[in-house]
Amino acid sequence: MDRDAFTTTPWQDNFEIRIPQSPDTKAPFDVIIAGAGITGITTGLFLQQAGKKCLILEAHTVCFGTSSATTAHLNTVLDTSYPELIKKFGTASSRLVAQGAKEAIGLIKEHIKAYEIDCDFEEKKGYLYAQNEKEDDELGKMLEGMRTAGIEAAPGSSIPLPVPFTTAIQFPGQAQLHPLKYLKALLHQFLEAGGAIRTGAPVQKVVQKEGIQEVYSANGRYSAADVVYATHIPPGINLLHFRCAPYRSYVLGIRLADHSYPDALVYDIEDPYHYFRTARHQGAPLLIVGGCDHKTGHADNTGQLFRELEAYAAKFFRIASIPYRWSSQYYEPADGLPYIGRLPGNNDHLYTATGYSGNGMIFGTLAGRILCNLITGNDNPYKTLLAPSRIKPVAGFSNFIKENADVVRHFIGDRLSVEVPEAFAGLGIGEGRVVKQGGQPIAVYKNEEGNIFALDPVCPHAGCLVQWNNAERSWDCPCHGSRFDSTGAVLNGPSQKKLRQLNR
Repeated sequence: MDRDAFTTTPWQDNFEIRIPQSPDTKAPFDVIIAGAGITGITTGLFLQQAGKKCLILEAHTVCFGTSSATTAHLNTVLDTSYPELIKKFGTASSRLVAQGAKEAIGLIKEHIKAYEIDCDFEEKKGYLYAQNEKEDDELGKMLEGMRTAGIEAAPGSSIPLPVPFTTAIQFPGQAQLHPLKYLKALLHQFLEAGGAIRTGAPVQKVVQKEGIQEVYSANGRYSAADVVYATHIPPGINLLHFRCAPYRSYVLGIRLADHSYPDALVYDIEDPYHYFRTARHQGAPLLIVGGCDHKTGHADNTGQLFRELEAYAAKFFRIASIPYRWSSQYYEPADGLPYIGRLPGNNDHLYTATGYSGNGMIFGTLAGRILCNLITGNDNPYKTLLAPSRIKPVAGFSNFIKENADVVRHFIGDRLSVEVPEAFAGLGIGEGRVVKQGGQPIAVYKNEEGNIFALDPVCPHAGCLVQWNNAERSWDCPCHGSRFDSTGAVLNGPSQKKLRQLNR
């Protein structure tokens, strides 16, 4: 399977999702969904079951983005801690968030049972651990916050990792699965329920005409009453691009020499934190270790982060081999909660779901239920709390200022700091960088054959300069997370246009 990166995940390795040819996709639809990942497929299935005729338009291939690169932790203890949620939103809202996480796991279990999905689903305990006195105090507050929010949790005297710790928390009710096996089954249920899908069909624009949404794609025009952007971040420039910041996380798939694989989901509380679980792959266990998160386009040497993560893992585990190294993208919301509902600043028939942090499988599933309820006119307990148009200036103000000041810094500063080479001769094989020629910045990349590709480095989305990601061999925008391959083609939005190729 293809995905939006140079590296390969264990889920996509030797795996394929074949899509039967959909019937006529030109007929009017009730709902058109842009994006065939966890959010798009789940939303489509719920809507089809509710009697809506749906079409999924996918720019690339099914699960091309983060859905094929998730580590598939199904957790009720989220990236935004419950003490933070209580402080920002209050006790009642924190309980509602915990309820939503539990509901999402319950929905996944219901799908697996109803459709007899073989996707390596296992229920697990979760563990959080501290490693110093400062973290002990933070962990104590996290335990109190979890209990206040209604999460069953207790102090633990041990953790299932060979890692030194000072205090720990354990909590039941967590789970894990093979994300692509699960989503492949859900997609086929969507198609059997009468849904349609078209791949290689990026949505370029949506125009409302007489109450109908005219959807323009690279391969045609479609129409529907409602449109859902299940694209990780909606395209264009809108309020959510200033409320969500793009981040990347790094993962290793490790074979252990002594088979000391943890039978749990485990997390430390460093910043950025490390996360662990065991997967079954090709008939053998595989230790999943993740961490080294950073804002997209902000690391000078992304390949070095894999080496740092390997050195970290080698301190505690006897490594036999590391068959998989990969990274993936997520969006961090300003106030700590995702944005699910009507797209702000547009008509009432455009919907979106974004800002999942590292909890995409949970919030992508819950978003399917919320969006279905909104479109069908049914009530939903989460619609107000997670509405993209919500106004919580205190809850997200500091992060909003920090992330957007950073956008301005890159917009201006990157233009002043590009390299001015004597020639391109110093460019290594598989290397890219932004340089100046004739006073103008140029994004240059040398492929395996030694050919140099030159691109305009200005991201078409908002005008920032892209940066080279040597781990994934992509051009990444440090402002809003658009990503492009070495030829300039779009890998991730919000940009809908590729980088312009330059004549050399």
